[in-house]
Amino acid sequence: MAKIGFLGAGKMAEGILSAVADKSGVLMAERVEARAKELARKYGVATTGDAKEVVKKARFVFLAVRPQDVDALAVDVKPLLTDRHTLVSIVAGKTLAKLRKAFGSKVRLVRVMPNLALRANAGMCAICPGPKTPEKDVKLVEKILGGAGETVVLKEKDFDAVTALSGSGPAYFAYMEEAMAEAGVKLGLKPAVARLLAEQTMYGTAKFLRESGMELRPFIEGVCTKGGTTAAGMEKLDVPAFKKIVAETLAAAARRSKELA
Repeated sequence: MAKIGFLGAGKMAEGILSAVADKSGVLMAERVEARAKELARKYGVATTGDAKEVVKKARFVFLAVRPQDVDALAVDVKPLLTDRHTLVSIVAGKTLAKLRKAFGSKVRLVRVMPNLALRANAGMCAICPGPKTPEKDVKLVEKILGGAGETVVLKEKDFDAVTALSGSGPAYFAYMEEAMAEAGVKLGLKPAVARLLAEQTMYGTAKFLRESGMELRPFIEGVCTKGGTTAAGMEKLDVPAFKKIVAETLAAAARRSKELA
């Protein structure tokens, strides 16, 4: 009997799988034979081409398919779902209400908003349990996803903001890195060197801030020695227009998240 099941075996599902301690108890549904063999070889997990087999054998199931595939999948597995099943959805735009409508009132639900960094075991996952989901199941979700990064339990009303900040955030940080690397090239650096400098600087800064717990403003002021190079650059960056653009960027993403939900 499988302990944990996966409906879907894409890259995000693989990121979660990598954080599961006992992979011998995992069963993954994947119809593409080459992908199924890859996961079996890499992680030693059992695979199947039949989603119904996962629901029959696992009581704790991660839903990790494309949003457009949810309804068809639900038709297949809904008759097999009971009040002993916990369905953990990482599907974007699918609220608890939509999941309840698709999969029925019996199944326990947990909605998760992950981000792409999950694939590097450095993800950020927001967790929202359904009203009938027991605390022990929520703790298990936290434990599994915590092995692939950080977790936070929130109300579903916060998920549009989460989507805008951490869900979409990797693209915004990568865009900033791209801008810094391109600026470095204009200053005479080779593209590969400029990217390395920008990327390692972003990574190292985030790592230091996380490990030290230092507040952001004192850190910025500490790097900006009066009359120095950083202060000269910050004169261009630290203007109201920059933070306004960032705020408008997140607001636009949050609005779109609300529309898709």
